[in-house]
Amino acid sequence: MQLQSLAYHRQTGWTGPLPDALDSPDTLVLAFGAPAFEREPAALRQLAAAFPQSLLLGCSTSGEIAGDQLVDDSLSVAVVRFEHTQLRLVHAAVEPGADAFDAGAGLAARLAGRGLRAVFVLSDGLAVNGSRLAAGLSRHLGPQVVVTGALAGDGSAFTRTWVLDRGEPGERRICALGLYGERLRVGHGCDGGWHDFGPERRITRAAGNVLYELDGKPALDLYMSYLGERAAGLPGSALLFPLAVRPQPGGHALVRTILGIDKASRAMTFAGDLPEGGIARLMRASAEQLIDSAARAAREAAQALQDCDAALAISVSCVGRRLLLGGRAEEEVETVAECLPGSTVHVGMYSYGEIAPPVRGGHSQLHNQTMTVTVLGEA
Repeated sequence: MQLQSLAYHRQTGWTGPLPDALDSPDTLVLAFGAPAFEREPAALRQLAAAFPQSLLLGCSTSGEIAGDQLVDDSLSVAVVRFEHTQLRLVHAAVEPGADAFDAGAGLAARLAGRGLRAVFVLSDGLAVNGSRLAAGLSRHLGPQVVVTGALAGDGSAFTRTWVLDRGEPGERRICALGLYGERLRVGHGCDGGWHDFGPERRITRAAGNVLYELDGKPALDLYMSYLGERAAGLPGSALLFPLAVRPQPGGHALVRTILGIDKASRAMTFAGDLPEGGIARLMRASAEQLIDSAARAAREAAQALQDCDAALAISVSCVGRRLLLGGRAEEEVETVAECLPGSTVHVGMYSYGEIAPPVRGGHSQLHNQTMTVTVLGEA
């Protein structure tokens, strides 16, 4: 397994020559980039030209992770040539109103095959219900296949995201990478660090990922009353106060964050599903709690690398965590890097949603406001 990382900054260009000697059918070129690269795709086209045999996977972000640094307005790139692992890349377009479960199931059917160990998926961050996408992939692949990934970001603007499709950035796209082989080692970690506060509210009206009513009252009105002066900054300010959603009282909570609001219907659209009859409660966290949770996710993932000489680590954290951390956001990135073996190449992104198996195990799910770490190595 041969790895190299590099970056492209819109003001200064590439940090070094493109390692095109690593080009092969078993090479992954992973690129996380600023939203502006959809309008200015020259650097992405340079990657595609330098690695014509390789599989190019990438999406827009709310901040790029490169080693122990958090960067904006850049491309963070990892080039990985596997020796004992085969790769397959599949794409899907997302039609308006389509069920993301079907898209996930279709991608899973095209990837399913002997030796499939892991799938890494990148999806449009605004047009796709991440819960349904994760369910469609996981339920058709089974728990023996580790499914991780991210919903693309657009800073804190929530306007438009892109995913690479055959080397070109475009919206309403999903791209999934399958990794096959007995010598592949896959690790994953997932931790949030958030805690509930305030009263529990019953979800009395919801449709998929759109929340209309809590305790029989307009959801947006209740949420705005909690935010107070911060309500003027919606939907961005909602990232500071996500919801803990439990299908039933006392059950395991998933973190859900807002993607958009509808003032006419007084509804809120989330990155994942909200079950009618379930329980919702506001959440909050301190900077220390978020940074500590990132360390736990990294340590959990790194356990899979004990017999690997080199590895790729992909961190996906939520834009809401970055907004809460403010100037300390790079500490989260540094903490993950410190918990990984020294031979690890570390790249990643801040996202609109994180896909990974839950801490307790089982099928992969969509998470919000969570740090997820995926590691890939070969024995």
